[in-house]
Amino acid sequence: MTRRRQRLILLAAALGALALAAWLVLSAFQKNLVFFFTPTQILAGEAPRNKSFRMGGMVEPNSLKRDADGVTVSFVVTDTVRSLPVHYRGILPDLFKEGKGVVAQGKLGGDHRFVADEVLAKHDENYMPPDAAYALKKGRQAAKVDK
Repeated sequence: MTRRRQRLILLAAALGALALAAWLVLSAFQKNLVFFFTPTQILAGEAPRNKSFRMGGMVEPNSLKRDADGVTVSFVVTDTVRSLPVHYRGILPDLFKEGKGVVAQGKLGGDHRFVADEVLAKHDENYMPPDAAYALKKGRQAAKVDK
């Protein structure tokens, strides 16, 4: 085998290994990719079915209901245009409050209720999760268009 042929084989093997590594990275990234939707987008059918995604907005005042077990809660999230009920089993963040920003990750149930696996709340008086701020902005824009 000539030196030129050896170099070509080595180059082809290196390119193949690089392509395999890129495919593995992109495959792992695709599995962990989580999209964000507002209640308006979810109710319009834009959210994926049977796949986890994030939903955000504001927790409607007087919508928080706790079950007797102490860890199951239900509340309603709004983007000021549409509202969507959320069901969550777990401990809510300390900063979770009605009338404040929230981002929940989970799946849409068959009864148009969002079943959350994780709930995130805002951090302080001046900060709102970027996803929640985006949801409110999109909700205001949609409200202006509808008028």
